[in-house]
Amino acid sequence: MQDNKIHPLPIKVSEALRPQQFTYPFCYEAHPLCRMAAEEVRREIACHTDWQNEIDEGKMLGVLVVEDGFLAAFSGTLCGKSTLPYFVPPVFDLHGTYFEEEETRISALPMGEERKARSQALQQWLFEQFHFLNAKGKKASLLDIFGEKIPPSGAGECCAPKLLQYAYQHNLKPLCMGEFWMGKSPKGEIREAGNFYAACQHKCKPILSWMLQGLDVEENPMLRDYQALVQKLHVLYEDTDIVVIDKPAGLLAVPGKDDLPSVQSIIRLRYPHSEGPLIVHRLDMDTSGLMVLALNEKAYHHLQEQFIHHTVKKRYSALLEHPLDAGIKGRIDLPLCPNPYDRPRQMVHEEYGRRAITNYEVVSNRDQHALIHLWPETGRTHQLRVHMAHPQGLNNPIVGDRLYGHAAQRLMLFADELSFTHPATGETLHFQIPITQDTFLC
Repeated sequence: MQDNKIHPLPIKVSEALRPQQFTYPFCYEAHPLCRMAAEEVRREIACHTDWQNEIDEGKMLGVLVVEDGFLAAFSGTLCGKSTLPYFVPPVFDLHGTYFEEEETRISALPMGEERKARSQALQQWLFEQFHFLNAKGKKASLLDIFGEKIPPSGAGECCAPKLLQYAYQHNLKPLCMGEFWMGKSPKGEIREAGNFYAACQHKCKPILSWMLQGLDVEENPMLRDYQALVQKLHVLYEDTDIVVIDKPAGLLAVPGKDDLPSVQSIIRLRYPHSEGPLIVHRLDMDTSGLMVLALNEKAYHHLQEQFIHHTVKKRYSALLEHPLDAGIKGRIDLPLCPNPYDRPRQMVHEEYGRRAITNYEVVSNRDQHALIHLWPETGRTHQLRVHMAHPQGLNNPIVGDRLYGHAAQRLMLFADELSFTHPATGETLHFQIPITQDTFLC
């Protein structure tokens, strides 16, 4: 074993249990072997009170299962150190290097051009020290990987790059990988102890996209069977001005980075004579339900004004992870903004967040899950999901919420009622999708 960094799993790994492909780290369900390895890490941490105290405050840890056992890592530092027994070392250790000495000297300088220039030079030096291997045996620096973009602070210090780097350096064969949270949730964010989380898009995606080259990696599960979703998009109403659809869960409202089909692109193909932006409002990719689209500029602007002035009436239904007393009503007012280090997650932030308001009423309980109606007064990204899951909200995630709760077959959030004024006739239109027992079997 290399410096006792490879740890045994509690069972012998049979061929039947071995994963066929390596984990797609940006969207995954943790493999049973990773869950076993994570449990071993928790047992080890319980034996170290000096580690335990800091981890209780919140820390991301990771495991990489290899043919001979598993490796463990922590994100950033632990107990003020980047290297500790049991865990793999960092890709580059800042401690005791020129970086620390120069950082101390810069801190003593008065604010001004010299301090700024030396800080930039030191950051550039640091970027040049981080070199990452991939499964092909090739090496690239942070600057190579990020190209013209400036690498974000802390890039390369997360668990996944540390784990893969150590495996490549010691000719270990990666089988599967996962990152999990321990301790308290960070202020403003939603992290649940014991949950596995996808690698962050901001810092890790460029690095891991390089490091995974040469491995047989699973397909992004979000892309799997995507064409089938297109067939599930149903038109409920159409005329020369508008279209009302029932969007399936998993389908984007507008085109994303992967150029996948979206509501916008599908409707554009089905209605080739349509004009203007089409999309007046959006649903999250994981949310299903009612959307209205405009087929011409006049209808678009008319509907847009209704949304701006909150005259459009929307209701959502959701199934929550835990039961609640039926009849409970309330109002959640928590400001939201994007998490700059972990998109597309949103976070509660009193200073930078935009006001987000959700009214709710608990309808009933089904199989120990609360069925709740939601009426958003604002339309922030992931508003309902964060308001349900956040400790200052209901502290009760929506079933199937892979970002703020626990992954499942789908997110149990449905835009089931929509009322608005027809942009041409002035008639009030109301649409409703019945929520039945079959809805929760999707």
